[in-house]
Amino acid sequence: MSSPALTRTTSPVLPGTWLTPLELGLLGAIWGASFMFMRIAAKDFGALPLVEMRLALGALVLMPFLWRARKAFTPKLWPKLALIGALNSAVPFALFAWAAQRAPAGIGAITNSMAVLFTALVAFLFYGERIGARRSVGLLAGFVGVVVLASDKVAGASIGWAVAAGTTAAFLYGIGANMVRRHLTGLPAGAVASATLSCAALMMLPFAVATWPSHPIPAVSWLSAGALGVVCSGLAYALYYRLIQRIGAARAVTVTYVVPLFAVAWAWLLLNEPLTLPMLLAGALILGSVALSQRERGG
Repeated sequence: MSSPALTRTTSPVLPGTWLTPLELGLLGAIWGASFMFMRIAAKDFGALPLVEMRLALGALVLMPFLWRARKAFTPKLWPKLALIGALNSAVPFALFAWAAQRAPAGIGAITNSMAVLFTALVAFLFYGERIGARRSVGLLAGFVGVVVLASDKVAGASIGWAVAAGTTAAFLYGIGANMVRRHLTGLPAGAVASATLSCAALMMLPFAVATWPSHPIPAVSWLSAGALGVVCSGLAYALYYRLIQRIGAARAVTVTYVVPLFAVAWAWLLLNEPLTLPMLLAGALILGSVALSQRERGG
């Protein structure tokens, strides 16, 4: 998932009340599946080669947006794009891929939901934005959810480090969202995504080459890595930006609520991964806290 802090434009009247829920549901299903694909492919590729494939394929799919807006991307802008690419793509993707080798797919999706709360926290700590009572309560409830999740065990093994990795990735998304909002306003969102993914892919390339696996990689892992890059990064971001342009960022980010539900459902149905009581409690706490935060935002 990327940051919701992107350019907003006035949206035309919707062609039908069914379209927005349909697209939000589709996007939630795709991003939910991304955690399943990471779970499948990370064990064969390793975290860094898998992330490199995701970044490169996602950047290629979105390249037409960047090509169309290329004149707006001046040389002095690229250092900012590179930094945002590292904070908003390369490092978080690597953390989630690392976590996918050690914990069920739903764990990463649940911690990913904290990105909305961390965006508000970073804006409060570093940019002086008001955080408000509801959002403060939401942050507290979200952190309690993370603690509950970190205390869980799957097949007798602790998943605390995987939870820590996912939570750190969500915090980096919060930093990246604020940087996009303050430094890249006015640029086409699809072009920004392609540029930041391209920078991230270039940064990650030497690490991916150095750790590229020497053993044969099964076809299912190749397919999962391809789907992760083309569908879950490239096409999903294009759909997300379409939603932002039509309904606004505040409504588009509500997709955060359904991503963990789809992630857990895909992993349970297709990977036979367990659904534990701490996962349910943590998911309820974190998603409830995000909903509370967004309610204040929209009020």
